[in-house]
Amino acid sequence: MRRALWISGAILIALVVGLRATTGSIESRYNRVRAAPPYTTSDQIRSFHQRLLIADLHADSLLWGRNLLQRSSAGHVDIPRLQQAHVFFQAFTVVTTVPRHLNIERNSANSDLVHYLAIADGWPAATWNSPKARALYQAKRLREFEAESKGRLRILRSRSDLAEALKSRESGSIAAILGAEGAQPLEGRVGNLDDLYAAGFRMMSPTHFTDTAIGGSASGLRKNGLTDLGKQWVRSMESKKMLIDLAHASPATLRDVTAIATRPAVVSHTGVKGTCNNNRNLSDDELRAVAHTGGLIGIGYWETAVCGHDAPSVARAIRYASNIVGVEHVCLGSDFDGGTTMPFDATGLVLITEALKHEAFSDREIRLIMGENVVRLLSEVLPD
Repeated sequence: MRRALWISGAILIALVVGLRATTGSIESRYNRVRAAPPYTTSDQIRSFHQRLLIADLHADSLLWGRNLLQRSSAGHVDIPRLQQAHVFFQAFTVVTTVPRHLNIERNSANSDLVHYLAIADGWPAATWNSPKARALYQAKRLREFEAESKGRLRILRSRSDLAEALKSRESGSIAAILGAEGAQPLEGRVGNLDDLYAAGFRMMSPTHFTDTAIGGSASGLRKNGLTDLGKQWVRSMESKKMLIDLAHASPATLRDVTAIATRPAVVSHTGVKGTCNNNRNLSDDELRAVAHTGGLIGIGYWETAVCGHDAPSVARAIRYASNIVGVEHVCLGSDFDGGTTMPFDATGLVLITEALKHEAFSDREIRLIMGENVVRLLSEVLPD
């Protein structure tokens, strides 16, 4: 079960014994890899991989206490590892609430483990009880990394930012956008989107593991569709040219959003029921609904997404989604640093390139999947 006992066990044990828990010690238990680097493949595959424009729509790295400018043996993502993997673009998505006893079937919003994590790791007091403050704090951390990176990290806020990042691609600079995993940072007020936009957010999903004032979660109690407030949120997101991310959305919410959307929507990280049938993953009709908006489906790497522990499992899900909606609507959505065990860290992306070759994708199709689809979409939807 995805993220079962995610961070709850470590935090609660630390509280019981009176220790000051740290996100580093928690992360060492949850953001693991099944196979440690280095990852080997043929010289031919590695040479091809190094020429790709690689983009990933989802990583939760900002939740943890690591300095992302420094290479770490913990977690899955940092700037040095992204550079080693020849990644051009990484979406950094902030988590602001996590329910106790987290599961993919049914979660109540009456508990919140990030409250304890924020206290344990010394976040500002304003973040202890405010999802909005937590989102703004994590955004501030990414901006500080950008300022200290000496050009190695660039946060994209506009299409012109993307154009400049593409010009300097050969320098190895990592382009990034900020996303919010769930609308909890709105705290029930669409007007709060203004502050999040000003802080650099350019993507948001309506839900995470619990239902929100915007709509129902696939793992929530009600699993309802868009609320009236949610319809206002869709209009506001589109007016600001922010990407709507339907990861974790209930089938009803996904249906409602795609029915009224006038701009492309994405699912930043998911699996497909066709290769891994569970409540977290998308049906064929849901894949088609997202593609119909002109959007993208980001295929994740964790076991609940792909029912496997390796790159070939990821490639099978990509093949299935591509057969349903076309390769132009499929991309990478790792969910790195999302509190789960992955087949590899960011430096292992070459294994996906290899697996896509074995799935008989053409070189052009691999280029689209590995990143060109994402870059094309961003060039179309980011604000001027």
